[in-house]
Amino acid sequence: MNRIKLTLPEAQHFIFTTELTTRISDINYGNHLGHDHLISLLHEARIRFLKKYDFSEMDIAGTSIIMADLAITYKTEVSWGESLNIAVAVCDPSRAGCNFFYLVKNADNGREVARAKTGIVFFDYKKKRVSRIPEEFKRLIV
Repeated sequence: MNRIKLTLPEAQHFIFTTELTTRISDINYGNHLGHDHLISLLHEARIRFLKKYDFSEMDIAGTSIIMADLAITYKTEVSWGESLNIAVAVCDPSRAGCNFFYLVKNADNGREVARAKTGIVFFDYKKKRVSRIPEEFKRLIV
């Protein structure tokens, strides 16, 4: 079986980090963090990143975003109550999108838990079409 190889950007591109603690509802029948709940934690980290710059998913300098793709590689199990540091980098801007990269580590021991990438497209929900990446956002990430 071929596994996804997710190469992260260099450390200086990770411009935001937040800490989240796993809740009992994040734990699945295998007694570890469920894959769907990791996606929710990544979503929370992305929202916190955007809020730091006075943006939201529905308003980034007048436009919105929509997820186009997602890739995750898991490195180790996560249990209930573990604190996780989720670092966020935004790279590869194009005419209408960019990639968000996430590096998830155990906050107590620094052990890498997971890596992820979400492909993001800027989107006008009123017109139901792709829109250009706002210059204000592009300046932030370049």
